[in-house]
Amino acid sequence: MGKRQLPEKVKVVMQKVLDKGGEIYVVGGAVRDWLLKKETKDWDFATNLTPEKMKEIFPKNSFCENKFGTFSVILRDGEIFEITTYRSEKNYSDKRHPDVVEWGQSLGEDVERRDFTINAMAMDINGKITDLNNGQEDLNNRLIRTVGNPDDRFSEDALRMIRAIRIAAQIGFLIEEKTFESIQKNAHLISEIAGERIRDELFKILLCKKPGDGMRLLKNSGLLAEIMPELLPGVGMGQKGHHIYDVWDHELEALNNCQSDNSVTRLATLLHDVGKPAAMKEVNGEKTFHNHEVVGSRIAVKIGKRLRLSNKELEQLFILVRWHMFTVEDTQTDKAVRRFIRNVTPEYLDEMISLRRSDRLGSGAKESSWRWELFKKRLVEVQKQPFTVKDLKVNGLDVMEILKIKPSRKVGEILDKLFAEVEEKPELNDREILLEKIKENN
Repeated sequence: MGKRQLPEKVKVVMQKVLDKGGEIYVVGGAVRDWLLKKETKDWDFATNLTPEKMKEIFPKNSFCENKFGTFSVILRDGEIFEITTYRSEKNYSDKRHPDVVEWGQSLGEDVERRDFTINAMAMDINGKITDLNNGQEDLNNRLIRTVGNPDDRFSEDALRMIRAIRIAAQIGFLIEEKTFESIQKNAHLISEIAGERIRDELFKILLCKKPGDGMRLLKNSGLLAEIMPELLPGVGMGQKGHHIYDVWDHELEALNNCQSDNSVTRLATLLHDVGKPAAMKEVNGEKTFHNHEVVGSRIAVKIGKRLRLSNKELEQLFILVRWHMFTVEDTQTDKAVRRFIRNVTPEYLDEMISLRRSDRLGSGAKESSWRWELFKKRLVEVQKQPFTVKDLKVNGLDVMEILKIKPSRKVGEILDKLFAEVEEKPELNDREILLEKIKENN
């Protein structure tokens, strides 16, 4: 096989800069992923040219919207390549953005400001690697290490601490000892970072193949105590019955078994038992957790607001935690199944089933996929039956016309009574039958 070639779209953009006498390199995670032979999703570049010069090269379908020199080129398929001018940065008073940005003249200046050695390599159009911080050595040793002094890097941008753990979880690396010790030392700085930025990194951890490993790193680093301290009381809290793990380890095992790729569902899976420590009572020497889902749903929403979730995401988080205690046994009545659907809403049924399945597997229970498939079919069948008062074959106008009454509470009471009967016996949802039943209220 020949030498790997950069994608044509990447080479085309780079060549245009080179043709105008500029320097340009692929940088950051794109180089790391390229060397690891992983799919590269985000191509980022560094150049010695200023945004003004870049605009001359790419006059159309491009823009520059920030003071940090990031120039964006929009490709025909809509993908955006970000090309940043070499720069040096000074003073991070908000622990996130530099107060002073100065254009640099060399690639060396630029890579010194980057977070980790494995992200501080650069690659030219021919695939030649420039590595000024031994990033390839750390890549081979599967280590995440900061560029330079870790205390300096994390005080510049506190979000880098969570990013270190996110990258470790995503690619299965270890965090170098001094780097990890610095995270533990500086964990309190994360409180100065906006909730939505923390959320974005947290969601990436939750979507890893083994998100539980990332969450364990967050706990051991001290960051979890700053981000979601509500989870810590579950550490070491034993459970009875079918559970083989304490509350904390069960939450992580459930998370590892979650098949949904929905970020909020993953978060709900992590938090589904967060209410157990607060709800715990000892009865005859045994722990009970009655109504932990009620307590937990309130705690989950509090955490969700801290992470700046949207109202829609908060709704989903609340519903999944609040109603996760259900059974898929075939002994349930149709009425019970309909009540479950009303509580969860049809929109979140698949996500709820995913959470409950992972909850069971995270308890040490064996997989029983056939039972879940039967339950899913039953959910479909039950929804074909009258589901709310609106599904009745009669309405309020019929009630008022037959009984010669005006709009009032009595109309609703009669419809509710009819629905209760139909819910027990769906075959009663026949217009002629219901009209006769309305007459009985005269």
